[in-house]
Amino acid sequence: MPAKILVVDDEPQFERLIRQRFRKKIKNYEYHFAFCRNGAEALEMLQQNDPFDIVMTDINMPVMDGLTFLTKLKETGLLVKPVMVSAYGDFKNIRMAMNQGAYDFVIKPIDFEDLEITLNKAIREVELLKLAARTREELNLIQQELNVASEIQQSILPKDFSVFPEGCNFEICAKMLPAQNVGGDFYDFFNIDAHHLGFVIGDVSGKGMPAALFMAISRTLLKAIALKGGSTEQCLKQLNYLLSQDNPKAMFVTLFYGILNQTSGIVEYCNGGHNPPGIISPDGKPKFLDHSRNSALGIEEDLDYQSSTVHLEPGSAILLYTDGIPEAVNTRQDEFSNDRLKEYLQRCTNFSSQLIIEHLIKEVKEFAAGEPQSDDITALAIKNNG
Repeated sequence: MPAKILVVDDEPQFERLIRQRFRKKIKNYEYHFAFCRNGAEALEMLQQNDPFDIVMTDINMPVMDGLTFLTKLKETGLLVKPVMVSAYGDFKNIRMAMNQGAYDFVIKPIDFEDLEITLNKAIREVELLKLAARTREELNLIQQELNVASEIQQSILPKDFSVFPEGCNFEICAKMLPAQNVGGDFYDFFNIDAHHLGFVIGDVSGKGMPAALFMAISRTLLKAIALKGGSTEQCLKQLNYLLSQDNPKAMFVTLFYGILNQTSGIVEYCNGGHNPPGIISPDGKPKFLDHSRNSALGIEEDLDYQSSTVHLEPGSAILLYTDGIPEAVNTRQDEFSNDRLKEYLQRCTNFSSQLIIEHLIKEVKEFAAGEPQSDDITALAIKNNG
């Protein structure tokens, strides 16, 4: 489907200029333009036609100017990115437009290379926001069905661990045990290309259905962003921006996202405020990665994230986990603790990824001795058998 762009400008020659400059993209079905002369016509067209992705509007127009149109556009609730067009030097109106929610602006005479960059950036934002909106709508349908929601939540977590090609030295396993019917923990893994595997573990703030909904949105958005490529820090920066939008409950998620190079064993990762994973070494001397200096996601929209790398040498493994493991309590309210977790890592040097997960959860359950847990228990392990 082409990106749908509504151009609102009272100068007829502007339409001819747009059609001429973007004729190849129009012919290749990448852009679809519609045109009208003022804000009133634009509002009528927006309400009568299929949804537009972008509205590119002049500020100075008859009948209804661009600033008035921008105010009324916000009232419609349409998922569309407004890009303002104004004359050079009209910075007062441009500033007003940006304060009223305009996505970006361009100056006449138009630099069409800059305009194309602006349009493409806005299109990508709209695609992700539409995905988020669809996800929210789908999840809202099951809020009243807690048992159904639990089944759905478990079903969206991958259970087929045969993700690596035949002959690959790596293996993966993961498990999530919600403390309630539904939980805020999640994990995921997916092939980015033939040689790179993306994997993630996350822990959403709060409990119950709100946490489960935020979990599903976080997982869906991250995968959609990650499959488009980009570094781990770029993915978390974009995900954080989207999660920070329209977040009245101020929920957040700690998240560890890694990309495994199956050829070299190098893992590029970005840790968004999550527990530092453990590295199981073939010499029986485990270690934990450094604590994250990055923030959890969903708190502030304009944050930068920094990535790091670690090498999974033959015989080693990486264990990702949520705080439900070290903070699991027994009947005396003693915690399982990071020390017990490190002791366990010393004893599982020769375990497969499946055994690493199964024995860890078994030890946590035996330690808890039936004491109800207040937090979900989730773990993911990747082993290099080379």
